[in-house]
Amino acid sequence: MPNIKVNKLTKVIERILLAAGSDCDNAKRVAHALVLSELSGVATHGVHHLPRYVQSIHDGEIVPTAKPEVIHETDNTALVKGNWTFGFVSAEYGMKVGIDKARDHQVAIVSVVQVNHIGRVGEYAEMAAEAGMVSIIFSSGYGKIVPVAVPYGGSKPLLSTNPVSIGVPAGNEPPMVLDFATTTAAQSKVTIALRQGKKLPDGLIIDKFGSPSTEPADLFDGGSLLPFGGHKGSALMMACEMLGRLFSGADAYAEPVRGGDGMRYQGVTFIIFRADLNQNLNEFTGSMNELQHQVRGITPAPGFNEVVVPGDIEARARHAGRSEGIQLPDEVWSSLVDVANSLGVVLT
Repeated sequence: MPNIKVNKLTKVIERILLAAGSDCDNAKRVAHALVLSELSGVATHGVHHLPRYVQSIHDGEIVPTAKPEVIHETDNTALVKGNWTFGFVSAEYGMKVGIDKARDHQVAIVSVVQVNHIGRVGEYAEMAAEAGMVSIIFSSGYGKIVPVAVPYGGSKPLLSTNPVSIGVPAGNEPPMVLDFATTTAAQSKVTIALRQGKKLPDGLIIDKFGSPSTEPADLFDGGSLLPFGGHKGSALMMACEMLGRLFSGADAYAEPVRGGDGMRYQGVTFIIFRADLNQNLNEFTGSMNELQHQVRGITPAPGFNEVVVPGDIEARARHAGRSEGIQLPDEVWSSLVDVANSLGVVLT
């Protein structure tokens, strides 16, 4: 398992994307996002996706030099069309539009359509928190063609992982950021287990007959991901579908081939508002810091070493990774070498 320094891995990704047809700015944005996911300890949204992006460029699903644009807006709202560029580029653009509008008008709602894979949704919540904003993010539409998630009590898939993220700034402390799929696990986790020949924990998937399974291959043979928390997770999954795909109007912007089966109907909605709407920002973040300290100060239950605030684990991982480097599984590094060789890029 190679240990790779952050700068080296970033440059490797940039070179591969440039050789695949990306422009420099888009390549830098994608490399930053993938490496940040690895640094955050969220390898399911990290560099193992890169060969798929290169293939998607080749297949016409991603337009690697395209730029997003606002196609409709008011003081507080905007609809952004990503024009099928990398999802990281479109989502960052949409969040920046929302932050600017919320800064001037207190609250903003921005939706993004024609958007490819946006990666770790919590990254965009972190962007908003850094700007002194609270954010709520809904992303969905992946199950329109290839459903992988079953509603509570069902035996056949209908929706998808439909992630949600909420971010809140916290002054001198890391922001509180929750970011999770509304299924018990992201599909990438099952894909990685399949690649590594590992079984899954109980409660993640059912097979095509509706029976519980721990075999990753069963998901891709007509099985389904389960919603977390039973009926509650299932309801949240539906809310994400409504506020992501349906609210954004993503269906009207779908195009043949673009986005592939998974992303063609994706819609992302950012709700952003200033953290200082009701009080001075320092007062609010001070209260946030106090609450965080109270949570971390709780005596751990048996079997736990500590109590953490959402976002703590990722912040610690980033701090360690920047100095220690990133551990990539052998098969992931090999896949990068293979795709680099196919593009004539020599990795040193």
